Amino acid sequence: MFRKTQHNRVFQDLVDQIQAAILDGRLKPGDKLPSQRDLVDMFQTSRASIREALRVLEQKGLIEVKLGVSGGAVIKTAGTESITADLTLLMQQQQVSFDHLAEFRESIEGDVAAMAALKAAPSDIARLEDILVQAEACLNGDDHTPYDFIRMDIRLHIALAEITGNPVFVAVMKMIHETVLGFYDRFTFRRRAVLEENYRDLGAIVAAVKAGRSEEAKKLALSHVGRFNRHMKNASHGPEAPSPSNRATPKN
Repeated sequence: MFRKTQHNRVFQDLVDQIQAAILDGRLKPGDKLPSQRDLVDMFQTSRASIREALRVLEQKGLIEVKLGVSGGAVIKTAGTESITADLTLLMQQQQVSFDHLAEFRESIEGDVAAMAALKAAPSDIARLEDILVQAEACLNGDDHTPYDFIRMDIRLHIALAEITGNPVFVAVMKMIHETVLGFYDRFTFRRRAVLEENYRDLGAIVAAVKAGRSEEAKKLALSHVGRFNRHMKNASHGPEAPSPSNRATPKN
């Protein structure tokens, strides 16, 4: 699978070869790389170069290095975690503002809802309606927190993206909503009225998607996103401006 490294670029050559094997499917998620000792023999290079290559591959999110006797480097399923972390860092460094994020959301979420309305199968509608039922329970149940409702809110947005059948939409929506979660955490958790408003918006969007009314679904989604953005902009003028938090992201 691998060839001997070129001496003038050992470290990068290691990364390139292993990455290529992952991307072309020779190495699949869950596969385990050979031990560092075996990799040294296979590549005819030093253990230091192997360790550096594994470190870079882990930073790229391509592998996970597990410790212990049964540990080692395992191929990961591609995810949005590293992209989300980079976007959050850019926002914290003020290189990307909330206005930038809001503008991007308004450019994509309407189209996602419209496409979902055109492509949704009965099983997709059943899934959306089930998420709505769970969202209502989170909103009104004594044993739920506002955070539980937000988890359902995000799950519904990602479900709409999944209905489109476009993995790019899914990846982008996950990244955006994982980042936006920090703003929910700082502001909307304190405002039940905002959560109730969100629930009504989500119900209207699902109804439009169920009826196959793509333009209506698009307008409702844009209105929903625009209202959220206005809440955040108003909050930013308060005593404590919103910024992304470090709260763990809810799983979809």
